[in-house]
Amino acid sequence: MTSPTTEPRARGAEPGVRGGMIGVRDGLATLGPDALALRTALDMRFETWGHRAGAHSVAYPPLLAVDDLAGVDYFANFPHLGLLASGLAPEAVEAGYPGEGPLDAVPAGRLGPARHVLPPAACYSAYFDLAGERLDGPQRITTIASCFRREPHLDGLRRLYGFSMREIVCVGGHDDVVDHLARLKHVVLEFAAELGLPLTVETAGDPFFDPDGARAVSQRLFPVKEEFVFDGTPAVASVNFHRNFFGERCDIRAADGEPAYTGCVAFGLERWISALGDHFGLDPAELTERIVDVP
Repeated sequence: MTSPTTEPRARGAEPGVRGGMIGVRDGLATLGPDALALRTALDMRFETWGHRAGAHSVAYPPLLAVDDLAGVDYFANFPHLGLLASGLAPEAVEAGYPGEGPLDAVPAGRLGPARHVLPPAACYSAYFDLAGERLDGPQRITTIASCFRREPHLDGLRRLYGFSMREIVCVGGHDDVVDHLARLKHVVLEFAAELGLPLTVETAGDPFFDPDGARAVSQRLFPVKEEFVFDGTPAVASVNFHRNFFGERCDIRAADGEPAYTGCVAFGLERWISALGDHFGLDPAELTERIVDVP
């Protein structure tokens, strides 16, 4: 393996895997040993923040049920992003499809019904897992997932079809969730400052909410989504306050008997790798040392 350059590079010019680093093709990334070590170091840092906030680590199934996502309006709000898991239809299997010759795509008519979805974010599994629960106090969970979105525009590690997302979730009363998000927002900004990575906080909308409804009016008074942005690129992390949307839809009740509030802090690991490389112009091994050296 050749040694990677440590010279500053243009945005989007991730080194290839043959250089021991990163390769991206058609929205799918391959990480070499050093880049994988960097992703692991970042994830360990974010998971530790979750543990310090009182969260326990959970691993959920790799697929979501279509009816669960439909129940929270995912397909109404993000019809262009969903990637469904399906198999060949029985008649195609019996016919020995695809037969002879090259194949680069399976026609939709040859597929069976899709009952599962590749997860578009890590936090959904936490809410679906708690469906029907009556909580005696706030629940804090941290989880990581391989997530998938059919992005209309791909951009190196910044926009991928498949990517890694760590989330730190809180489900409980209003004040529990707001405090959880505020504390972690401070932790993220403090870490970025210590690291020397300039991030700006930008307010974003939440398409879960009817723009004419009461939640949307409240959203304008108290932002429900804030993004941590590096140099105008897609957010490396976000703070998300869903109010009691998932509590109502998933029938999760807080200790006071009311629909639970939910919130999460999400980290896109590949986007962090991209932002760090673009800003510092260092290879992944050197970036890992910087991450580890931050208190």
